[in-house]
Amino acid sequence: MMSISNPPLQGRVAFIAGGSSGINLGIAQRFASEGVKVAIISRSQEKVAAAVGEITAAGNVAMGMAADVREYAAVEKALAAVRESYGEIDIVISGAAGNFMCPAIGMSANAFKTVVDIDLLGTFNVLRASFAYLRKPGASLISITAPQGAKPEMFQAHVCAAKAGVNMLTKCLAMEWGPAGVRVNAISPGPIAGTEGVARMAADPATAAAWEARLALRSYGSKQDIAELAVFLASDQARYMTGAIVDCDGGASLGDSSADALTVSGRR
Repeated sequence: MMSISNPPLQGRVAFIAGGSSGINLGIAQRFASEGVKVAIISRSQEKVAAAVGEITAAGNVAMGMAADVREYAAVEKALAAVRESYGEIDIVISGAAGNFMCPAIGMSANAFKTVVDIDLLGTFNVLRASFAYLRKPGASLISITAPQGAKPEMFQAHVCAAKAGVNMLTKCLAMEWGPAGVRVNAISPGPIAGTEGVARMAADPATAAAWEARLALRSYGSKQDIAELAVFLASDQARYMTGAIVDCDGGASLGDSSADALTVSGRR
């Protein structure tokens, strides 16, 4: 029986890319509450410092530094610093991402490249660079993907392409690194309340309500929902899971659920 006084992740070390805000900060805070030593990287030193301050103010252990996931050497340098301070790394979250609504015909090549570089190249850089610093066997790597990685969506060609790449990269690395005892999975969040993504994509109440109506569960998720799933995937309870793309999206990946099924079937 699991002891409440001895959380399943206590004493482990987590490296979280993009952990200064949104979903990834929620994951960092949840890990820290489990007794995990947390290391955060993000492009903004100011945001990193604020995130680390929040975690340490709660009495938990955290460090952070500015690094751009598009720059392999910067990621590697950050990982080396974490290894020196905390020891071998048990958990890696690759969550840096970019997004905006734009039709492909109106998108510049540079805009497309920017999203692919942050989401796909950035994920490769974080996961690939981390391998030398991992506790093996036993390490858990988690990519943050999106429903667009499996479901095409208008005005999201750049994100769909990048996240589809993240999904396949996750599966390929799971196959290659499994023999070393390293698990590689991905979480695919749907619309999560209080995030920059939702603020951009559903800026007004009418649009937000319309999006909610399309979800099977009829509500946005919370950062806590994603953080709890990350805790599970990083723990020994998920020891036999690798190469999985786990949807936590209220049914967003299923398609538009706005039709009232009971009315359509004549039961009301």
